[in-house]
Amino acid sequence: MTEPNSKNRIKSEQYARLKAEIAAPYRGLRQFIYIACGASGLIGVFIFFTQLLAGRDVDSALPNLALQIGVVALMGFLWRWEQRRQRRP
Repeated sequence: MTEPNSKNRIKSEQYARLKAEIAAPYRGLRQFIYIACGASGLIGVFIFFTQLLAGRDVDSALPNLALQIGVVALMGFLWRWEQRRQRRP
């Protein structure tokens, strides 16, 4: 007798998952991209910051550092925006 209930539960779980995917397609992929680009930006920030501390090629390292900080900030903003949209009903 528990067999029909478990099938209904599985179908309802699948239905809920599909409904969430329809509401926000590719959410997991977008979040992965935000994390990957943010991590790449953090590596760039570290590299260009150490170049500035060493005093090497300051004229090109400073704009590159600013760009990498912008990338990290953008990815952080997009991540938070995605999280807020996920919490809204």
